[in-house]
Amino acid sequence: MIDYEKLISPVVRDIPPSGIRKFFDVVNELDDAISLGVGEPDFVTPWAIREAGIYSLERGRTYYTANAGLLELREEICNYNRRKFGVDYDPKKEVLVTVGGSEAIDLMIRCIVCPGDEVLIPEPSFVCYKPCAVMAGGKPVIIETKEEDDFRLLPEQLKEKITDRTKLLILPYPNNPTGAVMSKADLEAIADVLEGTDIMVLSDEIYGELRYSDEGHIPFSKIGNMRERTVVVNGFSKAFAMTGWRLGYALGPERIIKLMTKVHQYGIMSSPTTSQYAAIEALKSCDDEVRGMCTEYNYRRRFIVDGFREMGLSCFEPYGAFYAFPCIKSLGMTSDEFCTKLLEEQHVAVVPGTAFGECGEGFVRCSYAYSVDNISEALERIGRFVEAHRK
Repeated sequence: MIDYEKLISPVVRDIPPSGIRKFFDVVNELDDAISLGVGEPDFVTPWAIREAGIYSLERGRTYYTANAGLLELREEICNYNRRKFGVDYDPKKEVLVTVGGSEAIDLMIRCIVCPGDEVLIPEPSFVCYKPCAVMAGGKPVIIETKEEDDFRLLPEQLKEKITDRTKLLILPYPNNPTGAVMSKADLEAIADVLEGTDIMVLSDEIYGELRYSDEGHIPFSKIGNMRERTVVVNGFSKAFAMTGWRLGYALGPERIIKLMTKVHQYGIMSSPTTSQYAAIEALKSCDDEVRGMCTEYNYRRRFIVDGFREMGLSCFEPYGAFYAFPCIKSLGMTSDEFCTKLLEEQHVAVVPGTAFGECGEGFVRCSYAYSVDNISEALERIGRFVEAHRK
């Protein structure tokens, strides 16, 4: 009989499963359960995008594309980023189309990080950065961002963590789970610290279109001389409501994109052809739909933040993405206890802040990518729970 424990990789074995999914098997078993847990738009992919995908199938476009993605799509990605954010990339050399933004994150880390290299990760942040760094042989170095600093990465925090082993900085803004954003001045301060080093930057900008402050999204590659050291990760899941199409992309220096394409070539071959044709249409013609969804998210944002504050829970003001990150410390429970009891007693699922790093203790993540009716009912149940457990 095979002893699998002797065969499997200890690195993979010891990585914990995602804390986001912990409660959702239970949710599916409860008829009246409400989930504010998954970061997935409740909007259906706009019709023009779906139609383009359908038309590509009708035309028999079911073949492999170039490893880096359809050239037409890469050109539209460059046009879009130039038009929206004022950054220029070469579609033939500096763009890679990936299977979701998550693949782009994994590829960039694997192409940069060697065993023993340090990867700086501001937390709370998305769950995949640390495991991807570990699986590449790197050492995650956590930078704890704080609510009193608006969950921003501060230049003095960054400077303190840099060593001669530092290889990569993850810059995850707008942020999941906090909804925090970085202003131009914030990014310039980070750039000043990095100037003169050999540290690369993975700028995860998947929520760049979903920003609610007066200052629009600013790609880190647009700041000073940061373009040469930055790989921007973006995609179609959030802004275009295309989660199931599994399509993302990376923009960056030719040498790094070439290496990422090589790994992508052997592991994936090419991203889904139908999704690529649909994405071309998204970039060409769906600005109005994106603005409409963003306006609705902004309304829900105010609705859910005000709801938490009215029930007596302090709630950080999120200016990006579609998450609220209320503080539950006043109830004397850990984040995990709060989420477990809330699901048991009120059948509402939210995510413990600790799923996004130990410094998320005392907070929970609640997605407002759900209908106002769902959010309203969830807030009513959470309010009852808070009142029953208030000390």
